[in-house]
Amino acid sequence: MDFINPETLKTIQSIWHQVEIFFHSLILPSRLWQLAIILVCFGIAHLGRIWLAPKVDDWARNRELSPRQLRSAIIFRKRLRGVIFILLAWSAVFVLSELSPFYSRRFIVVLAATLVTAWLVVGMLARLIHNDLLRRIVTWGVWIYVALYYLGFADEAAGLLDSAAITIGDFRLSALAVLKAMVLTALLVSGARAVTRRATARIRANTDISPSMSELVIKVMQVLFYGAALFVGLKSVGFDLTGLAVLSGAIGVGLGFGLQKVVSNLVSGVIILLDKSIKPGDVISIGDTFGWINSLGARYVSVVTRDGKEYLIPNEDLITGQVVNWSHSDEFVRIDLTFGTSYHDDPHKVRELAVSAAQSVSRVLRSRPAVCHITGFGESSVDYVLRFWIKDPVEGLTNVRGAVYLALWDAFHANGISIPFPQREVRVLGGPTSDATASGENPQAGS
Repeated sequence: MDFINPETLKTIQSIWHQVEIFFHSLILPSRLWQLAIILVCFGIAHLGRIWLAPKVDDWARNRELSPRQLRSAIIFRKRLRGVIFILLAWSAVFVLSELSPFYSRRFIVVLAATLVTAWLVVGMLARLIHNDLLRRIVTWGVWIYVALYYLGFADEAAGLLDSAAITIGDFRLSALAVLKAMVLTALLVSGARAVTRRATARIRANTDISPSMSELVIKVMQVLFYGAALFVGLKSVGFDLTGLAVLSGAIGVGLGFGLQKVVSNLVSGVIILLDKSIKPGDVISIGDTFGWINSLGARYVSVVTRDGKEYLIPNEDLITGQVVNWSHSDEFVRIDLTFGTSYHDDPHKVRELAVSAAQSVSRVLRSRPAVCHITGFGESSVDYVLRFWIKDPVEGLTNVRGAVYLALWDAFHANGISIPFPQREVRVLGGPTSDATASGENPQAGS
């Protein structure tokens, strides 16, 4: 492995020599004047920011701005000093070019204006990258490249990074290749993310595509775009991916044994999307969890219950376990209520009152009439079952059951229908009476 060779040392010495020449040239009177102009422009830009920043804040507060416009106003306020400096610096460059035709008389001012302009433009474009760490890496990398290119050190810096390499057999990995791969891959991944976000919004807004199919299309699209971004980013800088085939295969086997559950959940998620057994918005019951599906993920399904809890259920449990989908084929759900009345009550009247009570609840469907049947003659009551239909299980089942039971109570109370319940008599034995009884004596006999 070769890290530093004579060519690398020679490149470092050449760059250092040019840097020394540049800094020694700054003591010339024409260069000192340019440095003074840069400091004056910076001071005016700083004071201008202090004066203009409150005005920008007041302007934003007095207008009803959309979130995107508000973000733009905040970004402009943060970069206000740089904007003012750029305007002043390029104005100074124009004035100096009119005063003297020699480029050396304005070189330092042009350099400062160019670097600040590049920093501002790169920072604005980097806003497309949502990850803060990745945005900072891309911003600094591109700006450093622009500075080196403008100063004429780009070729020397590229040669220096390329000479710092690791060679293993036919495989050579240089610092330049790693840097290019990181920057290009970051840009491609950011572009893929922006494209998938816009495409995801359009797909989900299309009502002609079922929710499960749209989620499947989105997941496949994300895998393809992100995979293509990584593949193109690595191949474009000269990485030979075929050499990693054996290593990746061995790693894949090891990961396969260690990540069986993860892979099982991923495959189960694809199966769920393909067979459309559940979809976002469905009301399901699995175990003790009852709620509606909020989203379908690659590894889990988000289920939100009526009390606001969100359960992340692994996809494998939905494939291998028993799941009750209350709204799989349609939204209609039948609910059964059981109750009993006294043997003295007319069963025909009880059935009529029960049906009327159920129909009086707003969530009970009239298009599918409620029915009431006798299910048996119990020990202390005549047993009934009341069946009715709803079409909004997402609003809850317990509350509609309670509303129907309350309507039954009111109807029975108004019409004299009694609901029997077991009654037991408890006798407490103790004292002389119990002792006499236990010995077989009559407590009423005289002495």
